[in-house]
Amino acid sequence: MISGKSADTRAWQRMLSGRRLDLLDPSPLDIEIADIAHGLARVARWNGQTSGAHIFSVAQHTLLVEAVLRAESPNIDAKVRLAALLHDAPEYVIGDMISPFKAVLGGDYKAVEKRLLAAIHIRFGLPPQVDNGIERQIKAADRGAAYLEATELAGFSKEEAKRLFGRDPGLPDAVREDYLTPWSAVKAEKRFLARFKALEA
Repeated sequence: MISGKSADTRAWQRMLSGRRLDLLDPSPLDIEIADIAHGLARVARWNGQTSGAHIFSVAQHTLLVEAVLRAESPNIDAKVRLAALLHDAPEYVIGDMISPFKAVLGGDYKAVEKRLLAAIHIRFGLPPQVDNGIERQIKAADRGAAYLEATELAGFSKEEAKRLFGRDPGLPDAVREDYLTPWSAVKAEKRFLARFKALEA
């Protein structure tokens, strides 16, 4: 079972920063933004089933989500934007599983993901869990981003994407083109770090 571990079970991962993150009992002290940016820039959305010269990374997705949230709520607090940028941060260590597979795995996966996100939030000055209203706003932006990715990169028809993810969030053309052109891992990592630093400041 995921919820328990024996003494000889390794449940940690070593990061390039040298940190050793325990997946079952994550400490905020073992979380570094450089590790998150590096990992997310190398994790593919849609299990890699996207068009383009590069994967569409989770790092680029989180930037798109934050851009959608900003477009829909221009005066929203920077802490909420930071929470949006970090909403998929646990995937830097556990990977991005598509929603249908998460549903198959059930509660154990979600429990690990939730503990990791809480530790990440604490590390960067956010509450362990955001309140329901903020969570709904981030989820709506996430679904808007998923609609754009599905129709522009993953081969979904607009009708199918609308049924599964909701409406097109209507980003300006220049923003849309930028965020929906898959970047190299190096570019995704750099842009994620730059946006994080701007929001944290």
